[in-house]
Amino acid sequence: MVERFDAVDIIRTKRDRGVLSDDEIRWVVDAYTRGVVAEEQMSALAMAIFLNGMTDEEISTWTTAMIDSGETMDFSSLSKPTSDKHSTGGVGDKLTLPLAPLVASYGVAVPQLSGRGLGHTGGTLDKLEAIPGWRAHLSNDEIMEQLESIGAVICAAGTGLAPADKKLYALRDITSTVEAIPLIASSIMSKKIAEGTDSLVLDVKVGSGAFMKDLEQARQLAHTMVRIGKSAGTATVALLTDMSVPLGRKIGNALEVEESVEVLAGGGPDDVVELTVALAKEMLVLAGVDEDPADNLANGKAMDVWRDIIRAQGGDPDAPLPVSNHTETVVADSDGVVSALDAYKVGVASWRLGAGRARREDPVQAGAGITIHAHLGERVKAGEPILTLHTDDEERFERAREALDGGISVSNVASTRTSVILDRIG
Repeated sequence: MVERFDAVDIIRTKRDRGVLSDDEIRWVVDAYTRGVVAEEQMSALAMAIFLNGMTDEEISTWTTAMIDSGETMDFSSLSKPTSDKHSTGGVGDKLTLPLAPLVASYGVAVPQLSGRGLGHTGGTLDKLEAIPGWRAHLSNDEIMEQLESIGAVICAAGTGLAPADKKLYALRDITSTVEAIPLIASSIMSKKIAEGTDSLVLDVKVGSGAFMKDLEQARQLAHTMVRIGKSAGTATVALLTDMSVPLGRKIGNALEVEESVEVLAGGGPDDVVELTVALAKEMLVLAGVDEDPADNLANGKAMDVWRDIIRAQGGDPDAPLPVSNHTETVVADSDGVVSALDAYKVGVASWRLGAGRARREDPVQAGAGITIHAHLGERVKAGEPILTLHTDDEERFERAREALDGGISVSNVASTRTSVILDRIG
């Protein structure tokens, strides 16, 4: 087979700040997926894109090419509209767990195809696997049946969705090109558009515990993804949300399931409730439903759907959640107000306790993580607990404490977060 283009020419064009044609982009994505474009060539192209960027048209075509590299899902046979959510990830970000059943309780189908955690950010599937019996892997037929009968599914994405993205993401991870906004945007949106949802709400997190540290970069990413979604015919909105401090008071797999159930029972931390309701409202509006989602948190309807989801996927919603074998408390060294609680440092500490993984094949501890007793802006006295560390392996405490060094401050200067929501795009 004679190839239409040469990878060297395409790399040179982007290296010299040129614009790639639609045909060049479609070819290079397809050829890379087939193995014709070598890893070192795609590494060079990814770095050229990182340094020189892409036009909106290039990004849209790149996204479409990654979608076309695999299969797509079709929810048109469902009797209800579909709406999905994607988060760029953070510390204590458990929102999928209360959000999917909440939105489904209003007659909107939520096909939440999720992933696992890596590094300091947690993964939805890891959290749910803390529930005895719950299974992440469903067939397409099972997904469709559950969406029709219950209204929501939270499960692993099939390997056939956007395989070009899976291959490229692994390459970006080892070539320091993960932060390239065109590649981030196309990576996220190719998978979400391939999933086939009618509408999509993006939770773009910004701050120390997020992938994007800078507000303007996060805003640029959000605008780019919203444009991609709309050009593909998927109604898309993005919220920029704060991840400078952890979300909620529990970080870790079973701990975050526990806190999510508290939210579904009408309680839970204010920031988790605020963002859950805000995202649910956006999803409902895009699906044509004009309701206040706070109502079904209060009346128990969202909880009923949660229990149905867990049972449908083999889990027992009433089973006790795993608890770690060992705990250690971090206390305040003086009277005052918690003036800093760095999300990244707390996330790394939770990871080192066993809640996260360094490699995708690593196991996680279901009960490991951190409970926050005194959050940002709350008053403590010397000796009172700020955090409780949970792990099955006592030797992990030392490195977790090292990770927290400099991340917690108690002072006389009050520091509060007025709202977790920073901006809305689209």
